[in-house]
Amino acid sequence: MKTQFTRYAGPCIGLLLFAAALWVLREALAENRYRDVTAYLRQLPVIQLLAALVVTALSYLITTGYDWLALRYIRRPLPWPKVGFAALLSYAFSNSVGLSVLTSSSLRYRLYSSWGLTTVDIARIVLFTTLTLWLGILTVGGGVLLLDPLDLNRLPWLTLDSRLLGGSMLVLPTVYVLLGALRRQPLPVGPWELPIVRPHLALPQIAVGALDWVMASAVLYTLLPPTATLGFHHILGVFLVAQIAGLLSHIPGGLGVFESLVLLMLQDEAPSADLLGALLVYRLIYYLLPLALAAIALGLYELRHQKERILWLPHKIGPWVPVLLPHIFALMTLISGAVLLFSVATPALEIRLKWLKDLIPLSVLEISHFISSLVGVGLLVLARGLQRRLDAAWLLAVAFLGAGIAASLLKGADYEEALILTVLLAGLLPSRRQFYRRASLFSERFTPGWLAAIAVVLLCSLWLGFFSYKHVEYSAELWWDFSFSGQGEAPRFLRAMVGAIGAALFFGIAKLLQPAVFEPTLPGPEELRHAQAVAAAFPRTYAHLALLGEKALLFNAERSAFLMYAVQGRTWAAMGDPIARREEDRQELAWQFRELCERHNGWPVFYQVHPGHLGLYVELGLTLLKFGEEARVALTTFSLDGKARKTMRNSVNRLEREGYHFMIVDAEAVTPLLPQLKSVSDAWLGGKAGREKCFSLGYFDEDYLRAGSVAVVRQGDRVVAFANLWQGAGEELSVDLMRYAPDHAQGLMDYLLLKIMLWGREQGYAWFNLGMAPLS
Repeated sequence: MKTQFTRYAGPCIGLLLFAAALWVLREALAENRYRDVTAYLRQLPVIQLLAALVVTALSYLITTGYDWLALRYIRRPLPWPKVGFAALLSYAFSNSVGLSVLTSSSLRYRLYSSWGLTTVDIARIVLFTTLTLWLGILTVGGGVLLLDPLDLNRLPWLTLDSRLLGGSMLVLPTVYVLLGALRRQPLPVGPWELPIVRPHLALPQIAVGALDWVMASAVLYTLLPPTATLGFHHILGVFLVAQIAGLLSHIPGGLGVFESLVLLMLQDEAPSADLLGALLVYRLIYYLLPLALAAIALGLYELRHQKERILWLPHKIGPWVPVLLPHIFALMTLISGAVLLFSVATPALEIRLKWLKDLIPLSVLEISHFISSLVGVGLLVLARGLQRRLDAAWLLAVAFLGAGIAASLLKGADYEEALILTVLLAGLLPSRRQFYRRASLFSERFTPGWLAAIAVVLLCSLWLGFFSYKHVEYSAELWWDFSFSGQGEAPRFLRAMVGAIGAALFFGIAKLLQPAVFEPTLPGPEELRHAQAVAAAFPRTYAHLALLGEKALLFNAERSAFLMYAVQGRTWAAMGDPIARREEDRQELAWQFRELCERHNGWPVFYQVHPGHLGLYVELGLTLLKFGEEARVALTTFSLDGKARKTMRNSVNRLEREGYHFMIVDAEAVTPLLPQLKSVSDAWLGGKAGREKCFSLGYFDEDYLRAGSVAVVRQGDRVVAFANLWQGAGEELSVDLMRYAPDHAQGLMDYLLLKIMLWGREQGYAWFNLGMAPLS
């Protein structure tokens, strides 16, 4: 219950803060109207826009220094083109969704792991870059507030003296540098030890972080109205205070919080409408434009992926582009849905409405406006499906984008919105093969963060609409007012918002009416029979672990494939890859398991997976950790002949002279031997510390042993050693339990193992699996 509460507490607090920010904006803009904001946007000089674009490019170029320094900190330098690509992509993505360690670290992991860095290396890079960001903002912010204090009394919730705040902000950077200068030993952090950052690296680290924030604030400074005559240092202080508040709010990009604080602190220096216009352009240039460029670049790569590779990009990051695309497209689809909803909440240009009046009937315009709201909500929902690679989400997204383009043009000749949707559609169309999952949209779980993002867009649309039409006096007749003139805009907004909220509620109710979530239970006899049939036809032998019956089984719809797993606390551990002959079945079962874990607030783990399937787990958003390697013997070339195998050959011959002999007991004949096998097992366990293992190893269970053949070694009529066989569809052979009576000859287990391998070669098996070698 506590865990469930904490999962929803963060997004709920973020929503409350966002709602509070909207209220602050409403108060700050009480004397302004929507047309005042658009008037500033229309008269914004091109030279200011170009300057903002240039400064934005320089700012993003500086962010590459974060990763460049981090790689020197861990002593794993990489060529700058690789570092630059990883940094630019990470910041283009994370800037748009807020300071998300998970977002930036997952993107960095996908890229840096393909370039040979370990999980520990990447974790240290993420920690270093996060520290760089905070050290930079605290250093430059503290310095500015000390040298040029702000009047923080304008913020009702903060009565702290500006100089005191600035001095406290400088404490952490100062301690950080002094710690690096005075301490030699690594800093213990839980079970890990972090090397101290020496001053020769710490000082450039702080400088890069500080310069990044200075350049980011310079983008906003270039867009401010001429009436804002304050110096850059004063604007820098306002910008940093607002950014810190936005970061601490955990709202994506500090949306709303940042804008409201800037307006509060600068409302006496320039008209609020002009300031809001500058902030909107800042959002577009600094946040959305880099994200759009990243999406376009990846979409163009996907379009030409089969052509001759002549550029650096395909050679270096080609294998990881398919992994990144669904996440990029999901975010762009979410933004496109927001663009449509914001468009229906604001008035169309009067000159365009007059032009449309001569071309289309009023009914077409009204229907197109209403459809735009439905398409906008649909794209918000479909974004989640695209992130999860659903084929239905791709098909519907393509259809909705096409409808949105047409509706945008017909409702107000809004070619700007149509162009945004067209760019996204052009990127989605060649990426069809990345969306392969044939699962229901209604079966997808929406995380608290996703629900909060949809709620933020809807709240923002409502606020924007009521701000745009606050001069219109409400009456019941408004709902039935249809016209081409400006008087028809407010009624269209009201109807569109009812449609949007109704569509969101419909989807939410449909989700609530879904069947109850599957609860994991141990398999019964029928499920074990299905699992045995699937395991017998599967080429890898670990599938037989399912027959123990102590792991839950997740089958596909046809029961031709399954996944076995166990739950311990919040950890849901799957044993191996899904047991499936077809690639699509393996992928779908892995995704289903991922979603099952999310529904139960669990942590998914796949243990002992095949290296050839690592891409699938990266797509699932999981982190790869290497614990060991699998040892396999090629049976087609295995024999005891030759000088190299003389010792093995002599050992086998010696035991056979002493009266030991080997035989295979078929599954049907195992039952009479069980008492002897039990005696051998108990004697073997008696000489071992601990107890029977489970999960990735078998244990003595009569039903489990009856499920397959058993190799035994006898001396006379007495069984003195045994091993149950795992047979993988004629391709791989392995053993699980391998036990012997301790009072018998040395080399007994070697004899048993060698005889099994020789028998496997005679039966036509290609491989003998010796299991995992840890930490190899």
